[in-house]
Amino acid sequence: MSHSGYTRRKFLQQSALGALVAALPGVTLADNRSVNNKPSSTFNPDVELELTAQIAEVPILPGGNTHVFKYQGKLLKGPQHSLKSLPGYLGPILNLEKGQKVRIFFYNQLSEPCITHWHGMHVPQKMDGHPMYEIYKGERYVYEFEVENPAGTNWYHSHTHEMTATQVYQGLSGLITITDEQEQKLGLPSGEYDLPIVIQDRRFTTGNQLHYLQGRHQRMMGFHGDTILVNGQANSTIPVKTRAYRLRILNGSNARIYKLGWEDGTPLTAIGTDGGLLEQPENFPYIMLAPAERVELWVDFSGRKTGTELTLQSLEFKGGMSPMGGGMRRGGRGRMGMMSGGLAPGASFTIAKFKISEQVSDSPRLPEQLVPIRRFTAKDISNPGKTVPIAIGMRHMAFQLNGRTFKMQDYMDIERIPVNTIQKIRIFHDNQMMGGGGMGGMGGMNMMGNMPHPIHLHGQQFQILSRKQTKQSKHYDTVNKGFIDSGWKDTVLVMPGEEIEIIKPFQDYTGEFLYHCHNLEHEDMGMMRNFYVS
Repeated sequence: MSHSGYTRRKFLQQSALGALVAALPGVTLADNRSVNNKPSSTFNPDVELELTAQIAEVPILPGGNTHVFKYQGKLLKGPQHSLKSLPGYLGPILNLEKGQKVRIFFYNQLSEPCITHWHGMHVPQKMDGHPMYEIYKGERYVYEFEVENPAGTNWYHSHTHEMTATQVYQGLSGLITITDEQEQKLGLPSGEYDLPIVIQDRRFTTGNQLHYLQGRHQRMMGFHGDTILVNGQANSTIPVKTRAYRLRILNGSNARIYKLGWEDGTPLTAIGTDGGLLEQPENFPYIMLAPAERVELWVDFSGRKTGTELTLQSLEFKGGMSPMGGGMRRGGRGRMGMMSGGLAPGASFTIAKFKISEQVSDSPRLPEQLVPIRRFTAKDISNPGKTVPIAIGMRHMAFQLNGRTFKMQDYMDIERIPVNTIQKIRIFHDNQMMGGGGMGGMGGMNMMGNMPHPIHLHGQQFQILSRKQTKQSKHYDTVNKGFIDSGWKDTVLVMPGEEIEIIKPFQDYTGEFLYHCHNLEHEDMGMMRNFYVS
């Protein structure tokens, strides 16, 4: 699953880089290749660790081990709980505190280039994992940053140019948790009662090896597998006690959107989103979770009988685009029944089961209030007369944002953002870009315009101002009660025919910060652009 053609691409990229470095003040070719391979003598970390991308053989399904890419971690300095390993192929959980200074030595032991992005973290450009900084086998990259984010759940993953989808698919991802004083005063479930839930879908051969997509048309839909993994394990049954838990759920899939719901219809109680805790708990009949999005749930198993189970499902919904060719299929693995995978987008299936294993009498109470959030309004916008566009489109069989595909250090005037400003951004489907050229029996460009897109913006978290349907669809009624728009976000799911306005600060740091579709196949196919903050 490696990219054999990356060497030629890298040569062309480096050749073009010399003509473009003037666009970034203070960045040179030496910066790109060497400036971050040594620790700073003036940076005194509270937490220091090594993270190595390497090949591993791990047990995932019964039978033989699976060949994967894996982040291996080693704590060099700091509290012992700063690094927590998980079984399987996921990277270790990084448990950090607001205000900590963190140094990470990232080593690449793969036979292809790699760089790591700290998704959701507010860090300088050189520490953000932009693909311009990818390193080769045997090299290292030194990240140094202070944790400025409030308490919440973020994650890290490969962000290598044109290889993000395959590298994440093979295992290069892991969770980040952050705590702070405000959170600690709430008495939320902690320790064994604070559960990571990383949901991913994969396909396996009969020999238990990861199977990926083949062909451009399949990639256009994004990868959809037929086996659901939770924390790197299939058919997950999680033992729990009769008390309250905190579930930190990450959609770590390449393209699959989940409609989270309990099998017995119990409402979901959300206490946090991508950017941290909500102001107060909110109940939902279901929650839509797109790739890269996180949600924190308060789940109370009190009153349930020992031996009983509560099943977390992805419920059926419309508007997620059915795979090209074939019908819906619920199970099986290792067969190519459909071009895009075994479980159709929007199908109903089990994610994990929670089995009551022990009766206990003590349990914390759900707080009525969580943390205060300063809500931005139109009055906070630095330039009220200007709205920054993010137009989702496609032309000549290529996914685009604002009419262009990704180039390493390319940005337009509309993508220039003054530092320390607050901007209103409008995200919408540009249907004019969907015309021209057909796709034969696959429904034409119109079908591509009807795809949902999870749009991720690097840098600081943002707030959602509004959602509206520009094109009415009965399919929207199957998802519209599952959006959490009241908290901080870094990724927002834009459904077909939907237009979303967000308000986002661009504070503290200058340079190029990416925005892109987090359907990773779309990202690798060019659906990514730079904001240049100066």
